[in-house]
Amino acid sequence: MGRNPYHPKPTDEDSSSASETDTLLAGVGYTVRSSDLHHVADRLEKLDSTIIAAAASGVPPEFLCSSAIHYNPSDLASWIDSLLTEVPPHSSPSLWTDATCLPPPSSFSIDAHRLGKEEDAGIRLVHLLMTCADSIQRDDLVLARSLIDEMRLLLPLIGVGYGIGKVSIFFLDALDRRISFLPQPTKTVLEDEILYSHFYEACPNLKFAHFTANQAILEAFNGCDRVHVIDLSLMHGLQWPALIQALALRPGGPPALRLTGIGPKTAKVGLRLAEFARSVGVPFTFQAVAAGRLDSVRVKPGEAVAINSVLQLHLLLSETGPIDSVLTLIRELRPKILTVVEQDADHNKPAFLDRFTEALFYYSTLFDSLAAGGGDGGCSAAAEVYLQREICNIVCCEGSERVERHEPMGRWRVRLGRAGFEPMHLGSNAFRQASMLLKLFSSEGYGVEEVEGCLSLSWHGRSLISASAWRARADSAVALVARHRYIIL
Repeated sequence: MGRNPYHPKPTDEDSSSASETDTLLAGVGYTVRSSDLHHVADRLEKLDSTIIAAAASGVPPEFLCSSAIHYNPSDLASWIDSLLTEVPPHSSPSLWTDATCLPPPSSFSIDAHRLGKEEDAGIRLVHLLMTCADSIQRDDLVLARSLIDEMRLLLPLIGVGYGIGKVSIFFLDALDRRISFLPQPTKTVLEDEILYSHFYEACPNLKFAHFTANQAILEAFNGCDRVHVIDLSLMHGLQWPALIQALALRPGGPPALRLTGIGPKTAKVGLRLAEFARSVGVPFTFQAVAAGRLDSVRVKPGEAVAINSVLQLHLLLSETGPIDSVLTLIRELRPKILTVVEQDADHNKPAFLDRFTEALFYYSTLFDSLAAGGGDGGCSAAAEVYLQREICNIVCCEGSERVERHEPMGRWRVRLGRAGFEPMHLGSNAFRQASMLLKLFSSEGYGVEEVEGCLSLSWHGRSLISASAWRARADSAVALVARHRYIIL
């Protein structure tokens, strides 16, 4: 038999190195030779595949609890063969007989527990997640279920307290729910608001959104005596005390401020903001509007209007979503400025695998930034639950139930331009505000970048969230009286 051309004849140097390796192996009690290690690797791969296939078919792993002592064996190959004889027979075929468009996970041949390489097991886990998403896209739920079972066996080898192990738990749960046809966990308005506030405290993302939007609104209101802010999602009203304070310090005195808050249970928030405005000397009135009722908002003559949307417009992007009609309503209010902050991600692709892939890497980056930020452990845990709900919606839901349809800023730029808006450049003051905000956080991984007049918050160069400002184009003006919404009160 001729020599394999891919394995050239060993040199004297190679032989010397192999001899030294054999000596080291013998010194720690192994009789296996370096020339036999490729055979050992093949047996490890077979053992790994056999254990996984047995577990996927429901065979309990008692064979791993044998009274036989297998540590530090004198012959690795014989040890592996003895383990293989202990694996009970099972009727399940190999997990990879149904090939996917991705390479089979068994090609990684990784045993993280034996090799002590969590990073290798993490790579394998990512590969399994992607393969599972691909099998779901092809409607092969049997393979998807076996992959989920395999990933559950792999997780303990990685650790779920940090890194890819932690974020993978959420994606694994979402995949399981999707193929098991389990609904997304329900949430109350109170729970949503509590988780939102914890996410606000755990990282600079929402603070960046609020500070950047406030600076743009403050500059748009320059010289105006009566101003009206319409918040498309008031929540706790965390954004507005800073703006009220800035208006109070405006040279020449503060303007009269009216705030319209859209959302559930906004009246109490309005009362608290009114008390704060009174304490700093800003004339203030508040109007509460039910969620989804932008058409009931009233504007008074002479008011300078600002409309604020923080992480809201993407919720309107379903196939039957009202994004176009909402943008038309906003344009008809003739705001001096429309501030838009959105996740800079692409979770609205039609193909499930594409959407899943983008989400996996986006949220891995986001979880990495949370972990590096430190802070209160309970706050970070609640922030993770806040993100878990987003992940679950992206992965589990379709149609009108899937509302977390994040899109990159480039796509928003096209959509807003088509709706009759033109961009307003976020100036150097907004950039400085955002940069100063990041200095309050201990982690050095955050950065602020300016792209075509918009600002983005990034983590190690990966954009997480983008802020932009817009105004209605003069050639797209629509008379407000056409809808009887310009009312003198």
